[in-house]
Order: sequence, then C-alpha cells, then structure tokens
Amino acid sequence: MTAYLIADIKVKDPKWIPDYAATVHDLVHKHGGKYLARSGNVKTLEGKPLDTTLIALMAFPSEAAARAFTNDPAYAPFVAARQGGSDSRFQLIDNTDLAGTISYLPKA
Repeated sequence: MTAYLIADIKVKDPKWIPDYAATVHDLVHKHGGKYLARSGNVKTLEGKPLDTTLIALMAFPSEAAARAFTNDPAYAPFVAARQGGSDSRFQLIDNTDLAGTISYLPKA
C-alpha cells in the first residue's frame, strides 16, 4: 500500500539545505520512494497559515519503505543537520479513504 511522507519544515538556519537537497533524494530513491513535490511555494487556502518555509511530499511503496528511509543510518547526519537548522514535522499517511466512498482508493 502506498505511503506518503509529508515533511513540513520551517528553516531557521539554511546552512544545512545545500548538502541535504543534493544528497537526500538519492536516499529516498534507495528505499523505493520518489519526491512528488519539494517546494517553498506554500499558500494557505483555508485556515490559519502554518509557519512553514517548505513542504516536501514523497511517495513510498509501503510504510515499511518510508520507515526504512527515515531510519537509514546514512540519513542520520542529514536528520541531525535538518533538525539543528529547522523546526520540522514529518507525517506519514497511507492512500486509504477513511470514509470508504472513493472507489479508486482502498477503504481504511
């Protein structure tokens, strides 16, 4: 079942970004994932705006693959750099439909 990782990041010190941006996508691919978006063009259409600098959306073939990426020892120094230079929140969702009314999505 497809799993989506949503990274919501507020950059406080941008020094970590060049190395992270140049390298981490290879680790995502190593675990079967791909970026669907990695953008600082964040616009709030409804509700109170988040204090966000960028949002990345990644798709993985499974929750296990997404967790393998986030737990990969090769990723650890990038996690430390990102966490040291930002406020970050990573969320994992699957591709199910909680209400069960969308025919092309698995029912939750």
